Amino acid sequence: MNSDNFKSDKILVVDDSPDNIFLIKTILEEEGYEVSTAENGYKALSKIEESTFDLILLDLMMPGMDGYEVTKNIRENTHLSFVPILLITAHDSPNVAHGLDLGADDFIRKPVTVDELLARVRSLLRLKHSIDERDEIARQREDFVSRLTHDLRTPLVAEERMMILFLEGALGELSPSMQEALTIMARSNSNLLAMVNTLLEVYRFEAGRKTLAFLPVDIPKLIEEVKSELSPLAAQKGLVIKVDVNETAIATKIMGDRLELHRLFTNLVGNAIKFTDNGSITISLEADATDCDRIILKIVDSGQGISPEQQATLFERFRPGSHKRSGSGLGLYLSRRIVEAHKGTIEINSQLGQGSVFRVILPIKQ
Repeated sequence: MNSDNFKSDKILVVDDSPDNIFLIKTILEEEGYEVSTAENGYKALSKIEESTFDLILLDLMMPGMDGYEVTKNIRENTHLSFVPILLITAHDSPNVAHGLDLGADDFIRKPVTVDELLARVRSLLRLKHSIDERDEIARQREDFVSRLTHDLRTPLVAEERMMILFLEGALGELSPSMQEALTIMARSNSNLLAMVNTLLEVYRFEAGRKTLAFLPVDIPKLIEEVKSELSPLAAQKGLVIKVDVNETAIATKIMGDRLELHRLFTNLVGNAIKFTDNGSITISLEADATDCDRIILKIVDSGQGISPEQQATLFERFRPGSHKRSGSGLGLYLSRRIVEAHKGTIEINSQLGQGSVFRVILPIKQ
């Protein structure tokens, strides 16, 4: 019996020859593996959709759909978890390099020998187990961070409410020095709470626990709302937020999650304010001239700009910029996830010393 595994691994054998299937199935079952079979590529893909396998043994040359096409279909299916593919090929068959390039992990030539077949099977199953273990550790880590972040919100929210009561004088009159100290503390607590909320949203997206409610959203109205909320922050730096809605987009409504789109716009405009010291921030909205079913939102600032090196990783998680005002590196990553959840795209165009333009393209319909 196979001593490498604590459970019976599931293996799918795909071959158009009944004799080959019988031989390989017999060898593997004697080792304790659970074996399913398929006599062509179409049935193999159907079984892969219905069940999960730890390894696929795939004949390269089959009528109808050959092993190349089956491999390509498996690797292009983003909904499938990783499963190793072992190609089985005749000695006189074409080179298997193309199959490896398409995503297969190893190959064996016919007629197969028992020792070589089992060695390659064990090797690929070790690869599968290693990747599964890594993914499970990653899931546990993300679940821990998500739970920790959620638990952190409770005392931070309570502290924020208590500070508001103090600052409003509900618990007694404050001296100027106490007022100043509590204002600083409240601002720091608010920043920390915002970071925790962002981290929580990131892990909800990554864990697949984020559910979006798609309803008609009045985008021009949402832009005005974000402008109204952030104008006081801009005014503290002597900045002005301008809105330019093209007449082709005045009545634009898209199918989207209003709360998440509000989070997206607030984050992008808030970033523009943070990194701009002089000038203005402009939010523009227009219909896409190349596709009437899309809209283009631009946030243009007159800040210091972003280097090409930083632009390359700007939307990746935990990749903050080098500026002293840069945060955790999660805000733009979360923005990208929100845009992608709406089947849109987000781009950056920036030059040092000449400001930045963030361009969000969103479909009107989902």
